[in-house]
Amino acid sequence: MSEPDEDPRGDLQWGSVPGLVADAARRFGEAEALVDGETRLSFAGLAAAALEVTRAALGAGIEPGDRVAIWAPNLAEWVVCALGVLGSGAVLVPLNTRFKGPEAAYVLGKARVKALFTVRGFLGIDYPAMLVGEELPDLERIVLLRDEAGSQVSGEVETAGEVVPVYSWKEFLAGAEGVVEALGDVVGRAVSEAEARARWETVAPGDLSDIIFTSGTTGQPKGAMTTQGQTLRTFAVWASVVGLREGDRYLIVNPFFHTFGYKAGILACLMTGATIVPEAVFDVDRVLDRIPQERITMLPGPPTLYQAILDHPGRADHDLSTLRLAVTGAAVVPVELIRRMRSELTFETVLTAYGLTESTGTVTMCRQGDDPETIATTSGRAIPGLEVEVVDPAGGEVPRGGAGEIVVRGYTVVPGYFEDPEATAAAIDPQGWLHTGDIGVMDDAGNLRITDRLKDMIIRGGENVYPAEVEGALLAHPGISQVAVVGVPDDRMGEVGCAYVVPRPGVDPAGLLAELPGWARTRMANFKVPATFEVLEALPLNASGKVLKTELRARSGAPRT
Repeated sequence: MSEPDEDPRGDLQWGSVPGLVADAARRFGEAEALVDGETRLSFAGLAAAALEVTRAALGAGIEPGDRVAIWAPNLAEWVVCALGVLGSGAVLVPLNTRFKGPEAAYVLGKARVKALFTVRGFLGIDYPAMLVGEELPDLERIVLLRDEAGSQVSGEVETAGEVVPVYSWKEFLAGAEGVVEALGDVVGRAVSEAEARARWETVAPGDLSDIIFTSGTTGQPKGAMTTQGQTLRTFAVWASVVGLREGDRYLIVNPFFHTFGYKAGILACLMTGATIVPEAVFDVDRVLDRIPQERITMLPGPPTLYQAILDHPGRADHDLSTLRLAVTGAAVVPVELIRRMRSELTFETVLTAYGLTESTGTVTMCRQGDDPETIATTSGRAIPGLEVEVVDPAGGEVPRGGAGEIVVRGYTVVPGYFEDPEATAAAIDPQGWLHTGDIGVMDDAGNLRITDRLKDMIIRGGENVYPAEVEGALLAHPGISQVAVVGVPDDRMGEVGCAYVVPRPGVDPAGLLAELPGWARTRMANFKVPATFEVLEALPLNASGKVLKTELRARSGAPRT
């Protein structure tokens, strides 16, 4: 077992996220909390803006425990909206901005989401329009955090059997005063600041804070539930281990819809007094400009982010001397990259970590002072207060240096999957151990090295791709009889998907290969679309009929389409 360190933040001063927001306003006051374009809010200003959202949420009839989704990129409005929604006692459901309509509708329907906050015009996408015709019987309203493009959906979205009104952000906030809008509806009843503050105070550590959907071997996303208290404790520990501190300026490239961007980003900044600087889309030229402009000190991201900065021909033209902290992972990390980050850039601390949604995003972390080899080749040791073991199929701990499944027990393990007791029981055993499905090796110092995945998950440039989900989507193509998806190495992304397909009788293989990439992009997020497609006459099977994916991985020389 990896022996946990003493937990330096086990006795938290915050019982809830709204309690954290209020405390940050008291402690850090007029210091800069959030910077996004012309928006610059102090910690006190951010708390006031979040309270206004809570007032509007209460006026709109959002009750404790209601599910509320955000489907938007990293924007100031995302931060303010999330904090205000959590202050209402509602449960936040973040949605991946790369989702297509059916993917988003599945999550919205499964969680029975009552209100959706989204955008129109991000990368030219009309998000509400993607929900037209989908089954969403519980969705009562859509609110546009930003509207940057010409609208194809004005005032309402017609889902399957329902008409859902669409409000602007301004209209929604006006609902706190009970304003009657042109749509003919009362956007909300009038709600006082005192009533909203009272709601903040009722949110308790054991209340659900969010449901973050993650896929699995079944191919259907499952909603991992997290409580207010475990979220705060986990990321207070995370911030302490990393060394995030008051005055740091944190460029958050990791998407807010991921645990990292939302919790290790927004919440960690509120805990420590660091400034939140959202970045909606990673663009190396823009990042190189923003680092000196905003005096960025904290810049986490996948290894490809740092590689792009180091290899940029114009790097020397930018003052990057403020950079101090880096946290990476989610892909293979070359030792030389760690060395270059320390020698060619000004990072004092470079750490790697391992986590999964079902463990509130964090399991192990390297520590300050670890050598480059440890940081690059392992994911560090158990975070304080957490138990981590590597076990054999019978559940017994394997000797150090031996491979086995990684299991986790402690305060980070989620209560389970939303309204899915069978999946919960399959993932968390009666002794409280979360079975991660990842294969790892632990050294004598307790450092964990991830070697394989029982669930065959592919990590493409930091994005988790689940083959079962991709296979299920591809099988909808009328020309495919069978399909198997595996991960293959890729110099740029670390790993990409390769789909092996068996055509239906009479289907032209060449025509199928030509059609599949474009067809797949219309039905799933681009990061899920396999980079390679190859036609086989039959998939390799074992005696019991199971696809031998080890044999398919050995065929990684397949031509790209």
